[in-house]
Amino acid sequence: MSRDNDKEKAPLLVLVGPTAVGKTTLAVELALRLQGEIVTADSMQVYRGLDIGTAKPTREEQRGVPHWLIDVVDCNESFNVAKYRELAHKVIAEINKRGHLPILSGGTGLYVKAVLNEFLFPDQGASPEIREQLLEDAENYGPYHLHERLAQVDPETAERLHPHDVRRVSRALELYLRTGVPMSVQIAQAQASAPPYRVLSVGLIRERSHLHERINQRVLQMIEQGLIEEAQRLFSHGYLAEGTVAGQALGYKEIRDYIEGKSTLDEAIARLQQATRQYAKRQMTWFRRDQSIHWFDLDTYETPEAAAEAIVPLVKEKLQWPKLTDTAMSERN
Repeated sequence: MSRDNDKEKAPLLVLVGPTAVGKTTLAVELALRLQGEIVTADSMQVYRGLDIGTAKPTREEQRGVPHWLIDVVDCNESFNVAKYRELAHKVIAEINKRGHLPILSGGTGLYVKAVLNEFLFPDQGASPEIREQLLEDAENYGPYHLHERLAQVDPETAERLHPHDVRRVSRALELYLRTGVPMSVQIAQAQASAPPYRVLSVGLIRERSHLHERINQRVLQMIEQGLIEEAQRLFSHGYLAEGTVAGQALGYKEIRDYIEGKSTLDEAIARLQQATRQYAKRQMTWFRRDQSIHWFDLDTYETPEAAAEAIVPLVKEKLQWPKLTDTAMSERN
């Protein structure tokens, strides 16, 4: 595609990074400076009621900046990446029509990829028969059986999926059994296609020990904010059942054992901290594969404001996005 055609595409700023790195705060800072609106790319923040455990930004944290695709469905409703992609395209188009800059921000790599690239989703053209058989095999032979089968036909996808993530493992296997093409190959093919937007991707990192410290502190803060009470309320209403997508959310499944008296609170907290650190590592493995991402080490900036000021010139250069006037900025505060 020619450079001129690329300039005709709508601009899109993408902000990614591991959990607890500081995406939420920085996305708001950038939105305030660039007249932006935030499109959340988080596979768990789409669920109503999963507030503390998914670190949804509060009204105060949003600072008047519109946030989209949060609280889209109830915990017991069906939702997947294909539905997210459809909603995200619609929201981004509406933001562009308003003359604002859409900022796609989040840590769910597959959701980000779904917006930027075209590829076949496991739930499109799904086979109920194959899906039912795979889930039955998982129940009869255990989750590692399915994961080993996936590793034989699609080792790259198997590497990034935990064996206990039966839902995603079975979807990847189903996709292969239906099409004969591994999910990793289909995703790679999609990466070679041009994205529908004029994209600038910014990645946020921190020194590993500092990120782990932030993760550990975030978990403790979630407990103080009422994560246990939130989980109890959700469980009492029959939400977060095993096998549901929402039921896989970090924070709730680890707290369940404590609520059911199977572990102490300290044990539950330690498991949640460890699981979150492992999740952050998987996120970085995913994002590091994208050579188009411009990385910023937040540890090198004293404040989020300073980091935002460092990123803004890159946005202006790559997206040809006009500078927000002081008047417009004051209206957003």
